[in-house]
This record gives sequence, structure tokens and C-alpha cells, in this order.
Amino acid sequence: MQIQDLPYPDPGVPDVRSGSRFLWWLGRNQLGGQIRSMAWGLLHFTAVSAQPFCVGYAVQAVVDRSGTRLALAGGLMALCCVGIAVGDTFLHRAAVTNWITAAARVQQLLARKATQLGSALTRRVAAGEVVAVSTGDVEKIGWFVEAVSRFTAAALTVVLVCVGLVVYQPALGLVVAVGLPVLALAALPLLPRATRRADLQRQKAGRATELASDTVAGLRVLRGIGGEDLFLDRYRRASQDVRHAAVRSARMWSLISAIQVLLPGLLLIAVVWYGVQLAREGRISVGELVTVYSSVMVLTYPLRHFEEIAMAYSFSRPSARRAAGVLSLERSTDTEGSRPADVPSGDLYDPDTGLFAPAGRLTAVVCGDPDAAGRLAERLGGHPAEAGTTSVLLGGVPLDELPLDAARAAVLVQDKDPVLLSGTLRELLDVPASGDVEPRAALAAAQCEDVLEALVQGSIDAEDPLDARITERGRSLSGGQRQRLALARSLITDPEVLVLDEPTSAVDSHTEARIAEGVSRLRTGRTTVVFTSSPLLLDRADRVVLVHEGEVAAVGEHRELVLTEPRYRAVVTRETQDEPAFATDPETPSKAAPTVSSEAAPTVTAARAAPTTAAGTAGATEADDDGAFRGALEEIEETA
Repeated sequence: MQIQDLPYPDPGVPDVRSGSRFLWWLGRNQLGGQIRSMAWGLLHFTAVSAQPFCVGYAVQAVVDRSGTRLALAGGLMALCCVGIAVGDTFLHRAAVTNWITAAARVQQLLARKATQLGSALTRRVAAGEVVAVSTGDVEKIGWFVEAVSRFTAAALTVVLVCVGLVVYQPALGLVVAVGLPVLALAALPLLPRATRRADLQRQKAGRATELASDTVAGLRVLRGIGGEDLFLDRYRRASQDVRHAAVRSARMWSLISAIQVLLPGLLLIAVVWYGVQLAREGRISVGELVTVYSSVMVLTYPLRHFEEIAMAYSFSRPSARRAAGVLSLERSTDTEGSRPADVPSGDLYDPDTGLFAPAGRLTAVVCGDPDAAGRLAERLGGHPAEAGTTSVLLGGVPLDELPLDAARAAVLVQDKDPVLLSGTLRELLDVPASGDVEPRAALAAAQCEDVLEALVQGSIDAEDPLDARITERGRSLSGGQRQRLALARSLITDPEVLVLDEPTSAVDSHTEARIAEGVSRLRTGRTTVVFTSSPLLLDRADRVVLVHEGEVAAVGEHRELVLTEPRYRAVVTRETQDEPAFATDPETPSKAAPTVSSEAAPTVTAARAAPTTAAGTAGATEADDDGAFRGALEEIEETA
């Protein structure tokens, strides 16, 4: 596998029983690259280690005044230099290829797992942990995978040199052959402690990353309550903890490095002292002494890879364990499914709650518990169901039995906190779609006119709003503007069933009324389920379903349920038990402001709602952020 061939057509099925098994699986799946890297490494290290023999041969030729042997030594030295250059060049190329391809494989596996688990991933693993695994941990895993081949080549070279020295000069060769294994294994007793310190550093870094991501995500809210300094102090303390842990880890690794320098020096001193004694006794020649001395000097180079592989394994093992932990997470249902990958159509039905959404109708669902509403919305989309729950049926077909791609093509769920990726608006709206809904029509239905103008004003040389750039997660936009762009993206997709969870919670009542009208018109003939407690949306729905304590408690139209169902009225109008009941006569002026029709709503709230036209873009941004609060005030005033 070459870098230009990435991504992998299929990254494979990893062995996630443990971190070590996962590393072994990665190395085994890159066997060809490992063999190439080891071959070039052998050429490079062997050429480096052969230089001392050439130097010793040349010195002895000078002592013996042999020009022929001196020329031969020069030729051998030139050949070694060529081997060093070629081997090092292609070793680096093969090693980097192994590193990048291993990291790319892990990232593909993590991305595939994220798409399979959906929103269940962040419920099982902290968001900061997922970020750390997909960035820093991936690099450490790739480092170990590529270091294995270089270490293998270095180890084989050391063995070959020891054997060669024993054959070439047995007396000194035995000293080197006994001393080198001691050098290679001297750092082993320190590795467990170094590994623990590195793991602790990684844990603290993960917590700091999670704290930073949470702080950035909630920066607008923190500024609103003046909490920036508080969270800044928390992150500063977490950062200092990471620094202290990193210093403690670095101290241990510096000790290991010092040992790797000290022990070869002691061995070199012993070889020189013993070699001089042998030379004085005439048992070895000057050239043989120079050869053995130079060999010990050169062997410190391949011995460094023993330290590197120890560091790589110590850092990559906890990273591999965390990656394997994420990759071992499974959906509660099979992603391949047991049915053909045909997108079904028809009525949507949840057997557990009794929720029924007729095909081609707009169904609004009122649920007093927002968390329960979010879980029900996910279940309607065929996302991982809770233990003991029954699969949702679409046209009588269980979504859990469909392949994951088919289930998500049939039902699209937009949660209450949609994410906008950075890029142009055209790229944001470039999603799999039926082609029946044009982007302009979807943007108009979601009331995005002021958003388009704001994007053009904030972008340089963007005359077409679709070419305007959106910052990361749309942070340059208000909450309501982000919500409306996400709604437009969902409308463009035009799925068989569209499930919206509080799609207008961050917009003002005036805009909300027009969104309700636009969505209702654009989704005519398509099944739409909206989880909301907004009277403006509820009044536009073909049918309204009240879900209470996990079961359907009432079904009807909005105005009918407001008058006849106290539990529904308590959720929609925020009425308490101490407040008087609503009038039962439809002609009697009701205290339920929600019963104001969508046609009248713009008139009632026009005087108080923030402008959403091109002239009032700045005001719309503020209105979006406190839209829910303003809507509540307007309902109270209408009630009074």
C-alpha cells in the first residue's frame, strides 16, 4: 500500500481484544511494507557497520606498506558509502509510508465506527477522549508500527556484527558479544515505570483536551454569565498538571537515554584497555584493534533503535488500548441488516410508545421530558435502541433489520444541536438528496435570508451567498442562524421521513411562524415528525401526539388538546396546577396564547419581534439567541 493509494478501500476488521493485539494486527496487515523497510534497513545498517572493517583493513595496509590492499580498502569504503546513502534514502521512504498508512488505517477505522454508532458514541466515550484518540494516539500507534521494522533491522545487524567480530578476532569479539546484550537490556527494568508515567501524562492531557473543547463550545454562554476567567483558571490548572506529568515522564526517559550513552562508553573503555594489552603482547595487530574499536563505536547507532522501540511501545500501548476500546463498541443492532437494502415507505410506528406518524402527514410530538424526546427521536431514525426496546417500523419494516445505510436514507433525524462543518455554504448544502428540493427553496422555507446576507457581509469576494464561508461549527453565526441553516440542509436532503427535534428553539416567534408555514408547504406529501412544544408549530401540524411517561397519552389537533388535555396544556402553556383551567367554550377568549393562528402570529408579535429582513440582520442575530425567552414572554402577555 502506497500513500497515493490511500484511503484504503476497506480498512479491515481489527483485533480489538487488547492494545497489544491491535498493534500486532496493524503490523500484520502491513507485512509487505514492513519487509521492504527491514530490507532497506539491513542494507543501511550493514553498510554502516562494515566501515570499521574497511578502516581496520586500510590501517593494516598502511602498516604493512601495501598499496594494493590500501586501494582495495578505499574501494570497499566507497561501496559502503553508496550502500549507506541508498539504504538510508529508501529506509526513510518506507518507514514514513508505514507510519502514514498505519495512521490512516486507524483513522478510517475510527471514522467508520463513529458513523456506525452515531450519537451513541459520545454517550459512551467522552468527546475529548474521542478527539485525543483520533489525533495524538493515532500518531503514536503509527510511530510504533513503522519503528518495528527499523528495530528488527538494527537487531539483526548487531547480531551479525557480533558474530563477525567473534570470527575476526575471538579475544575481543567475545568481550563485545557479551557486553552488547547487557547494553540492549539495561533499560528494561525502567520501562514499566516510564510507561506508567507516560500513561498518566496521556490521561491528564485527555482531560485537559476535554475541558478545552467544552469551554470553546460554551464560550458564548460563558461570556454571557461572565464565567470566562473561572474556566480559564480551570484549564490553566489542568494544563499545569499536564506539564508536571510531562516533566516527570521526561525525567525517566532522560535517565534511560543516559544509560544508553553511559554503558556503551564503559564498554568502549573496556575494549580499548583490553585491546591495548593484547596488542602489546602481540596477540592482535594494530589493524584488528582499530577494527574492533571502530565497530563498538559504530554499534551505538543501531543500539539507539532499542531505546526508540521501547519508547514507541510504551507510548503506543496505552494509545492502542484506548483506540481498541473505542473500536470495540458495538451497535445494539447489526449494521449489515437482515433485509435487502431497499428503502421502505409508509407509516412510521414505534411499538414501545405507541407513536404513529401517518405517511405524507406532518405529525408533532409533545414530550415533557426533553431527554426522553431526544432518545425517542434517535430511535425513530433507526439509531441504536436502548436495551429491551422494540424496533421502529416504517411501512411495517423494522428499521433495525435494514442495513444501516438504507435505514438512514429512509429516515433523517436532525437533533436539537446540529453541527455545521467549516467551508462554503455550497459545500454545506452539498448532501445526498432526492433532487426534488432546490437549495434556494429550502433556504427560503427555513427563513435564511438574513443569514445569507450576514455570510456575504462577513466574507471577502463572495458575491454569491452560496460561496460565502462558514467558520468552524458556524461559531460566527448566532444559535438561531445555525439552527436555520441546519434545517435547510435537512430539507434539501428530502428523505422519506424527516424527524426534527426542536428545530426552532433558538428563533423568535415571528420567524418561527414563517418557518412553520414554509416547512409545512415544502414537506407536503412527505412524512415529517417534529418534536416541539411551540404553539406555532403545533398549530400547523396535521396531528399532535402527547407522549407522557414513555407512552402516547393523547392524540388530536393542537387547539382541541389545549382545551381538553390538562397534561398537554401544562407542557405547551407552562400552566401549573394552581392556575385556573382553560375555558372549555371554543368561543370564549382562551388564556392559551398558543391557539393564535399562524396567520395572526406575525401581526401579534410584529411589534416586538426582531427584524429578519436584510435591513435588520444585526437585530436578527440577537433575536435568535433569546428567541425562546421572547416567545415565552409573548405567550404570557397574550394570556393576560
